[in-house]
Amino acid sequence: MVVILAVTSAHVGSPDVYFKGKAGAYDVNVIVRPPGVVPGLADITVQVTDEVVRRVTVQPVFWQTSTAGAPRPDVAVPVKGETGLYSAQLWLMRSGAYSVYVSVEGPAGVGTAIVPLNSLATRRFTMELPTGGLLAGLGLFLFFGLLSIVSAATRDASLEPGAHADPRHKWRTRFVTGGAAVILLLAITGGKNWWDNEDAAYRRSLAGPLTARASIRMDGSRPVLRFSLEDSAWFGGRTTPLIPDHGKMIHLFAVRAPALDAFAHLHPIRVDSANFEATLPRLPAGEYRVYADLVHASGFSRTNADTIDIPDLLSSSSASSDADDGWRIPANVPEAAPATQSALADGSVMRWENAGTQLLAGKPSVLRFAVRTAQGGPVELQPYMSMPGHAAITRFDGSVFVHPHPMGTISMASQRSFRQRASGDTSLESITAALSRDSEDTSHMLHDGTTGEVSFPYVFPQPGKYRIWVQVKRDGQILTGVFDANVGGREQSTR
Repeated sequence: MVVILAVTSAHVGSPDVYFKGKAGAYDVNVIVRPPGVVPGLADITVQVTDEVVRRVTVQPVFWQTSTAGAPRPDVAVPVKGETGLYSAQLWLMRSGAYSVYVSVEGPAGVGTAIVPLNSLATRRFTMELPTGGLLAGLGLFLFFGLLSIVSAATRDASLEPGAHADPRHKWRTRFVTGGAAVILLLAITGGKNWWDNEDAAYRRSLAGPLTARASIRMDGSRPVLRFSLEDSAWFGGRTTPLIPDHGKMIHLFAVRAPALDAFAHLHPIRVDSANFEATLPRLPAGEYRVYADLVHASGFSRTNADTIDIPDLLSSSSASSDADDGWRIPANVPEAAPATQSALADGSVMRWENAGTQLLAGKPSVLRFAVRTAQGGPVELQPYMSMPGHAAITRFDGSVFVHPHPMGTISMASQRSFRQRASGDTSLESITAALSRDSEDTSHMLHDGTTGEVSFPYVFPQPGKYRIWVQVKRDGQILTGVFDANVGGREQSTR
């Protein structure tokens, strides 16, 4: 069984943030590559797709400040040879929820897009062996050089010119030089202890999940999946409250490993302050990877991961506790999912429209899908939790999991939280209340759904084999298509 790394980034193993949407009247694609260390430089790429613009600026805004308390915007630099492409770097000085304000100035005036992201220390740099060896050699040279200076000064400073040191001077020189060596060793030891303490503190500050646990219990004949927050930070009030994203407090995904042949996207309901429950559909028995997406009122989003063993549920009830729950079971999923089209539960077919495009790790891509009738005609899709569709993408070894939407990998709730702060309302209580009242916002529907098409912008973080589930809503039914993708390494792009 592959060990799943649960991190407090918005998604497991997929640090880059991708936003596709509007900055006022302008269509933009924004990619933010967080630094991995804090403070650190984030790389920002902005593609303006439909206008020749005069200027693009980017500004980092921490969740506890407004734009008035943020640094001045930086001007993004046009990338030579690329039309409409701009790049910039921004310092992220603190850990926590940030947003990047991307402002575009052009013929249609000024438009701004808010792109939320997490600023996290997720890695620790180590010193390369040649560099360490060089510094160690320089340190020894300085150590013995300083001792030689102390020795010479002690031995010769009180002697007349041309005089030789007598035994008393020699013993005094040895004593002072030995004392200096002890002092230097104590200083070096103290410096090492200080550095070790700083390193330990940094290690403790590295991104880690809220302690949480997924479990299964039976309520009569009804199997219930429980997601429980068990972290002291949650009970101690050191995190901001949860807010709904796409109308749901939690998006929970269960994937049977290692074949990835059973999949469920569930929406547990709050039982109390720390426990959420959902009726489990009739999934086949086995070991499952569980991923839970959470969004806080600060705009900070996180994904917790766990594993559970699901028992045989053939005799249990299969009723769902939420109308937006959707799943796919092995009866319709071969060991290798189709590369180009997938049969859906209502008899329609989902096609991967650009399946022939080469996918490369680190290179932005847009995955386009279309739902057609069995005869090949277009269908009309309904909004599914504020979006034309939802997707879940995972690497077969479990090292990557992401829940993208047509507007990218950002959390819509995080974006709305920052937008409300931009309007001057910075109270966590009012932000939480407002987002809870207005949890279903269909203004982000990127098309009317009549074409039956949906697309997902994404940057695959590493090469390998991935499975993709695409979920849409038609005639009140949640339909799930499944596809496999092979992602190549960066070096393949030069071949």
